[in-house]
Amino acid sequence: MAGVPLTRNADQIAYWNGPGGQRWADRQRMQDELLQPVSTFLLDRAKAMPGERIIDVGCGCGATTRAFAERVGASGYVLGIDISAPMLERAKQIAPKNASVEFLLADATVYPFEPARFDLVASRFGVMFFDEPVASFANLRQALRPGGRLAFICWREPRLNPWLMVPLQAVYNHVPKLPEVGPEDPGPFAFASEARVHRILGAAGFSDVAMEAYDLTLDISVGGGIEAAVKSALQLGPASRAIEGQPVEVIAAAANSIREALAPFASGQTVVLPASIWIVTARNL
Repeated sequence: MAGVPLTRNADQIAYWNGPGGQRWADRQRMQDELLQPVSTFLLDRAKAMPGERIIDVGCGCGATTRAFAERVGASGYVLGIDISAPMLERAKQIAPKNASVEFLLADATVYPFEPARFDLVASRFGVMFFDEPVASFANLRQALRPGGRLAFICWREPRLNPWLMVPLQAVYNHVPKLPEVGPEDPGPFAFASEARVHRILGAAGFSDVAMEAYDLTLDISVGGGIEAAVKSALQLGPASRAIEGQPVEVIAAAANSIREALAPFASGQTVVLPASIWIVTARNL
């Protein structure tokens, strides 16, 4: 893909520039609404101030980039970086024309950021997919001024995130299980281990690493009722990966199983399930 070096994170680059990335771009509005509570936590912990310069890593369709731009104002600057061309295209389409933002198609692991020019590196679920996380965070740290801050959100372990695992377990009634992901492999739960996050950030040169666990609930239907929740599970997340390439009749059967599994969580037009995140902060000292 032009503009994205393939020397690192090649598998992720391929996925997020294929149908997977396009589905996220197409569902931008719903995903932004679904994850709004998480974005609020990130903005609170990041403590962005007017005039600051921020890198938003794995910015996707730009929800957090736009929110940070509101915080830093006209005197600040926010760089949203991502490897997904479809999602960045959507981000550019909906960004306010006068916002102090720029979107960059690049791999944060290897991109030559200008040294010591940023006050904050932040991310909402954009850092768990690095093939070489120590190298990635070390590269990002070089972009921070002395005393600069790191703030990101990642998922805790799968058992604490039924909103993802309930649909996946339902799908497994019809398709083989996804390949087992090792504790050091990229993926949505790659930073579930508190010890591993501390080890990675320490090796990358960060200090004052702190992790706060936070339990919340997410309406995976985004107010659209159980059919919207089923559609969401079929299009995004681990359940969607498990059924990718399956025949129509298998997908239909999987959808029925997801519907049955989600029924106990449905109330009116909502389908609310538990979720759990880490809020990680650190400094470049």
